[in-house]
Amino acid sequence: MMTTSINILQKRSSGILLPVFSLPAPCGIGDLGPTAYTFIDFLAKAGQSCWQILPLGPTSSDLGHSPYMSASALAGNPLLISPELLVEDGLLQAHQLAYPDFSVYSVDYHRVQAHKDYLLELAWEAFQGPANVGRLDDFIAAHPWAQDYGLFLALKDWYDQAAWFEWPKLIRKRDAKALLAAQKDLHSAIRKHCFKQYLFFEQWLRLRQYAQKKGVQLIGDLPIYVAMDSVDVWMNQEIFALDPDSCEATHIAGVPPDYFSETGQRWGNPLYRWNSGTVAVRARLYDWWEQRLRQNFLLVDILRLDHFRGFESYWSVPAEEETAMVGEWLPGPGLPFFVEMKRRLGQMPLIAEDLGIITPEVEALRQTLGLPGMKILLFAFDYLTNNSHLPYNCPPNSVIYTGTHDNETAVGWFLNPAVDQAFKQQAKRFANKSDDNPGSFHTDLIYLAMSAPSNLAIFPMQDLLGFGNDCRMNTPGKSKGNWLWRLAPHYINDDLAAWLRELTRFFGRLPPQTPQHKQQAPDNAYPPT
Repeated sequence: MMTTSINILQKRSSGILLPVFSLPAPCGIGDLGPTAYTFIDFLAKAGQSCWQILPLGPTSSDLGHSPYMSASALAGNPLLISPELLVEDGLLQAHQLAYPDFSVYSVDYHRVQAHKDYLLELAWEAFQGPANVGRLDDFIAAHPWAQDYGLFLALKDWYDQAAWFEWPKLIRKRDAKALLAAQKDLHSAIRKHCFKQYLFFEQWLRLRQYAQKKGVQLIGDLPIYVAMDSVDVWMNQEIFALDPDSCEATHIAGVPPDYFSETGQRWGNPLYRWNSGTVAVRARLYDWWEQRLRQNFLLVDILRLDHFRGFESYWSVPAEEETAMVGEWLPGPGLPFFVEMKRRLGQMPLIAEDLGIITPEVEALRQTLGLPGMKILLFAFDYLTNNSHLPYNCPPNSVIYTGTHDNETAVGWFLNPAVDQAFKQQAKRFANKSDDNPGSFHTDLIYLAMSAPSNLAIFPMQDLLGFGNDCRMNTPGKSKGNWLWRLAPHYINDDLAAWLRELTRFFGRLPPQTPQHKQQAPDNAYPPT
């Protein structure tokens, strides 16, 4: 499986970036049910080799439902569980679905959470029985982290959702007797949370098998950091930069001022103790990362390593600072970390997210590891001929994007009055266009990406459809209004698949097993909507 995944990064191919929560589905949020299968069918019809998603972990309203700030690095998001599949499995009755009138264009997390909780409670009641008890026990035995996560969530409920570092000291510091008592008292609640993980993984692995059958590789996304209020930090306090008494972070993650923010990005995640100097901490830290990588490769074929530069050096911000302007660069684990992970896990198909402030040392690490980096066309147009994101500067061992989940959409960028008009004209000229039509700009960028030397080309679904910034996925530094966009079902259609397939064939990116015969060129250069 891993060999196939690595090969896709070494041959010309293309794919689409679309978070699972953005899929059309009747319960107000994308899920792992029928429309996910429909989207995989669409990708196969369109000649696409891969589906890139965002992190699949649980999200919370306190953190704006960011998939990059999860309560667990190993768990799946119960909001993505499909009620339709629960009906197929006999855990819900069709009449129980009766969905409220959800928007097809954005996620209302508050209403979705309430309705999914209701449906999962019904499924839990239906699950009770000797046969199912054994199935849940088998799942927990195969995934012991689920028991820890279940305890963490049960304690969160018990303490009125207070952060773990605000819990009573014995529980906060994981006293053995206190934990044993909590496990006994909260046994039923713990199993209910484990049940939700059982459902998520059962549904996800079923979907992954279908994608493999259709020849579609899944590209996951691995955030380098975890949320402070997470089971990972609570369970592994010694590997994070925490105050030994209060258990709160002493230094936090972020990046200094850059393209996205004049004051930097203060992420707030606790930092790893890469430089603690103790053998025990280093061993525990490596074991935790091995578990994390192994778990992610259970779910996907390829992993995008978010904030790759943090493995070479990372920006350390004192926790009391309100912005990320004050901090210092500290050495990360570097090459020895990847050598050790390869020894433990074998060859890993990885994509290095090497955006932002990239030093020669970061570039050297990526090249030594042979990992493809990322190229973003929306960063290319500044009239500097050595800009590494310009198509002619992209090496084959790279992944080119029109934009990512953190960018404006292509059309949104072209319509943005803050963007220099000269940069827009340069972009059009690269596409051999002389017009100022924003309505065609997304196809201009897709053509450029498809024609680039980069082995893999990825397009956010919003760019494929030519949507504006009202459909933007995330604005870095903005705490509200992100991770909401949904794809209406009528946009997944055969006409769009045919247009994209022909473009993919024209630029030599169809999967090897796909017939490469010449098709009739479409009358319209733009994708149908």
